[in-house]
Amino acid sequence: MTKYRESKAASTTKTYDRNALEGDTENLYEALSIIAKRSNQINLDIKKELHEKLEEFATHNDSLEEIFENKEQIEVSRFYERLPKPHAMAIEEWLNDKVYHRRTDEPKLL
Repeated sequence: MTKYRESKAASTTKTYDRNALEGDTENLYEALSIIAKRSNQINLDIKKELHEKLEEFATHNDSLEEIFENKEQIEVSRFYERLPKPHAMAIEEWLNDKVYHRRTDEPKLL
């Protein structure tokens, strides 16, 4: 997960050059499909890590005092809320050639 924390992806809406997004696929729709799949992978990784961290704070008895005292849990949640969105991270990885992809209909090169 540390690689997601260090992501330089945009936190806000950003316009990208269509030709840069197409990349070596030369097909915008194929590139967007790859980016969407990578975005889903990133989202699952972040969600898994967040749940693991929040599980450390889990208590089996809910008293009013414990709910208000757990500032660490709130800080963890805020940190993950401030991360760039998974689709922005996926686009950034795609533009920096950090996403492996291949066409399954083409034979593998050995």
